[in-house]
Amino acid sequence: MAQRLATEYIKASLRLTEVQMAEFIHRIGDPHVRQRVKVLDGGGQEVVLEDDQGEELHLPFDRKDGYYICEASFRLINPPITNVMRQLFAAYKGSGLVNRVYNGFMVTYYYEDGQVRKIMEYNGDSCKLIFEYKNTVEELQRLFRSREVELEIGRIHRTINNLLDQRITSKDEQLTIQIDEELRRNTRRLFVLEA
Repeated sequence: MAQRLATEYIKASLRLTEVQMAEFIHRIGDPHVRQRVKVLDGGGQEVVLEDDQGEELHLPFDRKDGYYICEASFRLINPPITNVMRQLFAAYKGSGLVNRVYNGFMVTYYYEDGQVRKIMEYNGDSCKLIFEYKNTVEELQRLFRSREVELEIGRIHRTINNLLDQRITSKDEQLTIQIDEELRRNTRRLFVLEA
């Protein structure tokens, strides 16, 4: 199995409420990683994570509109701090790109609201799609709407057939004019739906 050399967070962003910020600070959960909090000007905070080997990660959170917002890019090497950051990023619905760098290739994870939306593998000059999130609910809704159009087309065909039958048997000129107008309206709608 390939050994990860580094993990890079590119344009990573986190948006936390005040309650979430308090949880974030105390949610490390790894005995090999410690945290410190520095209070910044304007009510912001900087969370500093440090592992037993001395690797540090500085996460500056600016206070904006009642939220703590962190937007940063950084590179991590050691597994303990990398794992803590991965868990925090997912738990607090982070967004951005995460590159996992291996010897000879790289795997990029596209995160949106804490969930992986796409995974790409880059190996020299080639790239390969590993995974892509598909919104199956949206796809099923699209298919259902597509089925509705087919049903409406069927209804219009039946209406046109009935109108043509009425036209053939009609002896009243005024009724024939009304039927012709109804046929024009239905054929226009049919043309739009079939297009």
